[in-house]
Amino acid sequence: MKHVFIVAIIGGLAFIASATIQGQRSKTFTCDTDNGGLTLPAGFCAGVIADNLGTARNLVVAPNGDIFVSVRSGPGVQGQPPQPGFILGLRDTNGDGKIDVQEKFGTQGATGIRLRNGYLYYSTPTSIERFKMAPGDLKPSGPAEVIVGDFPSGPNQRGHRDKDIAFDNAGNVYVNVGLPSNACAEPDRQKGAKGVDPCPQLEEHGGIWKFSADMPGQKFSKASRYATGLRQPVALDWHDGNLYVAMNSRDSLDTLYPEHFTAEDNANRPLEPLLLVKQGSVFGWPYCFFDGRTNKMILAPEYGGDGKGIGRCAQFEAPIAAFPAHYAPVDLLFYSGGMFPAHYRGGAFMTSHGSWNRAPQPMAGYNVLFQPFANGKPSGKFEVFADGFKGKDLIMNPAEAAARPNGTAQGPDGSLYITESVKGKTWRVIYNGK
Repeated sequence: MKHVFIVAIIGGLAFIASATIQGQRSKTFTCDTDNGGLTLPAGFCAGVIADNLGTARNLVVAPNGDIFVSVRSGPGVQGQPPQPGFILGLRDTNGDGKIDVQEKFGTQGATGIRLRNGYLYYSTPTSIERFKMAPGDLKPSGPAEVIVGDFPSGPNQRGHRDKDIAFDNAGNVYVNVGLPSNACAEPDRQKGAKGVDPCPQLEEHGGIWKFSADMPGQKFSKASRYATGLRQPVALDWHDGNLYVAMNSRDSLDTLYPEHFTAEDNANRPLEPLLLVKQGSVFGWPYCFFDGRTNKMILAPEYGGDGKGIGRCAQFEAPIAAFPAHYAPVDLLFYSGGMFPAHYRGGAFMTSHGSWNRAPQPMAGYNVLFQPFANGKPSGKFEVFADGFKGKDLIMNPAEAAARPNGTAQGPDGSLYITESVKGKTWRVIYNGK
């Protein structure tokens, strides 16, 4: 049984949300008067519950309110390199809604992280692993076991190594394997370079792979590929019987192919697609990209495209929705809680890590977007749900951002948790309106 009530204290004081949830330690939560620096829709407020966690990536919240954060690397001692990645277990022990206990475990950096059937699953650049977690434990008592190992690595895996994971209801785990290039050109990211056709990188990269979630000791195999034609789909979620991914699209149209594209084209045209992924789906990367000017898949310049032609791209599956160019989707969460208004239920929160490739225009993104859904399909344009992470309106490179949002998770009471990767600040967002 769950009882939730919200009290708004007027007159400039913070909002307070109280909740009674079986097994959850935190009974009250006070939002910061400035929402922890965030801008949110009317009726919502937020507070910082933890800070300085390191390069925090994704997170997950247990039924008792404990939080587990994947940290790709930790802050190093001055003059020394960053520490190896790890996982943090976070707990509020005094019921004020703020984290006061941290437990560090694991020896590898991670991105995707999920709780399932008594295990904490997480994805490293080369593996999917899990820890057995006893009920109520903040850290495991034994070592991790590898569920799937030997993902492509080494000198040919030059980039796009981060991985997210999602589970269906039949005991399968899905994982992205990014394409180790911008668009399969040789040499990579060189002015005027031509794409290799067909792209050999698609044999072991550039798609979604599917494995058993409960069988330790599996090895990466080309035979386990689920879908292909994806550059870096590092934001995954399973919802209502389907797998959805948000993808990082291409870079450098103007600098690599100035005869066809301007700086404005590069800043606005290669949209970040939201995709419904089925067994055998083919999405056309690296030969095509989804164009913000025409809202169609058009031929990439590496493969003879001039910014107008469609060519072979008509045969590939199109996105179901799209986000602005270079926003860098890094997490996807379909909301199933009861705290937020009906408008948000069944819709998707997309965490935007923020651009680096929009110069000379200001960088953009660095926010959490929301894509409404109705009757199982996207309904209308995306909305900016949480903003203010970057600290000032105009920044010209990512290093100027105060925070770069990276992960979202739904709490047991329906609140939303957000983490970021500059310092590891973590927020909790609640609804306190009508």
